[in-house]
Amino acid sequence: MVKPTLVVLAAGMGSRYGSLKQMDGVGPCGEAIIDYSIYDAIRAGFGKVVFVIRHSFAEDFKAMFNAERFGGRIGVEYVYQELDYLPEGFSVPEGREKPWGTNHAVMMAEKAVHEPFAVINADDFYGKDAYEVIGSYLGTLEGSRNNYCMVGYEVCKTLSENGTVSRGVCELTSDGYLKSMVERTKIERNAEGTIVFHDLGTDEPLDENTPVSMNLFGFTPDYFEYSRHEFVNFLKRPETMANPKSEFFIPLMVNSLIGSGTAKMKVLHTSAKWFGVTYKEDKPALMAKIEALVADGVYPRNLWGK
Repeated sequence: MVKPTLVVLAAGMGSRYGSLKQMDGVGPCGEAIIDYSIYDAIRAGFGKVVFVIRHSFAEDFKAMFNAERFGGRIGVEYVYQELDYLPEGFSVPEGREKPWGTNHAVMMAEKAVHEPFAVINADDFYGKDAYEVIGSYLGTLEGSRNNYCMVGYEVCKTLSENGTVSRGVCELTSDGYLKSMVERTKIERNAEGTIVFHDLGTDEPLDENTPVSMNLFGFTPDYFEYSRHEFVNFLKRPETMANPKSEFFIPLMVNSLIGSGTAKMKVLHTSAKWFGVTYKEDKPALMAKIEALVADGVYPRNLWGK
């Protein structure tokens, strides 16, 4: 059986966090969130990790996250996302400073990925169970097309105590497939203890167990082909070039494929709780949660035993 690959989206800088948080130490021995992601992926049977990075910090990144660091237990490759990596016939519009979003980042991995693969954000802590769940599902997709998956987290397990968050709120079919995914911003727990979002101008409640996307997706290589085609359509839209901050997000691509009936996406349940550093103030809480997991025996104190 072919082992799945893990694609780590690490090209972005955390604007609210204020630093290259992918490399920030949060574990007892200075481990970064990425270290825990790779450790969990190895345990879940992944055979290779592909880091999507930028040339501007490639030297520092490669010096830290390499096959030697992971004890040679998983293959490591690097690909690059840059603003001017565009299809033939397109150029960067004036005023554009950022790359083109998460699905553009995924596209950069096409030549390095030839098997079912999972996609994660470098700065999100997804939890051991999430990797086991998606790794097991991807293990059934060898040779498959148009059959994808994602890990759905209960929204109550993804909030920050230090401000509002944005989440892809999912609507499911009766048999557990994704029907639609809508990005909701400004989600928080209000003073009355209810989870709400404010996108529509008023407090709109969300059930505690509403499934949300944390950008933990599973695809087969045909996804690259669809993405190339849809990215061209995205770039042709006048509003794309007119807006210097327009982005080609994974949910945008997924919704297009599901809406057209081209593909389906199974929403996998996990018992894991998502942790992250949306705000700089989130870091102490994240470190305490990792320490608790170490105390419970989920992770060794020194992750790589060095």
